[in-house]
Amino acid sequence: MRSTARKAAQAAELAGDSDASQTAFPAVASLDGPAGVTQVTPLDIGRLIERAHRRFLDVLRAELTRLGVDDISPSQVMLLFNIGNDELSVRDLLERGHYLGSNASYNLKQLVDAEYVHRAASQRDRRSARLRLTTKAQGLCDAIRATHDGRPAGSQPAQDDESDELTIAYGVLRRLELHWTGALR
Repeated sequence: MRSTARKAAQAAELAGDSDASQTAFPAVASLDGPAGVTQVTPLDIGRLIERAHRRFLDVLRAELTRLGVDDISPSQVMLLFNIGNDELSVRDLLERGHYLGSNASYNLKQLVDAEYVHRAASQRDRRSARLRLTTKAQGLCDAIRATHDGRPAGSQPAQDDESDELTIAYGVLRRLELHWTGALR
């Protein structure tokens, strides 16, 4: 992964192209220090994941603006994707998305009020609520998914190198999640 990103960054430099968006993942190439090796700690990884998550929320905010949607936040969009096509209890959603109860409660109330989520009492336990997406939410999720799964009209197709690097990054982050989960036991 590092060599592919490094090659892309070097090619962009040689071409005189300073636009970072033209390289697949320019941040990967910056891992090389003066001696060519930089020690990366778990804290560095956690901070990078947190910053990447914030940037992704910025991307979602831009997509919401492009779609003309102003009654939902990027964090609430992530809640919609965590609910997906399922019908979940609030507890299941909290566990699935690793949310704090108070934040999720506030966001769920906002989503119900904006008609993105249908909330109904459970048939088995009237104290428990069941959540499912409304048609409005499914349409928004489909529109956002279309910009990430395929290519929007008029844009360049995703490069194979970038797709491969995303797959590798996902695998590494998933193994890291499992490692950190195991460390808690």
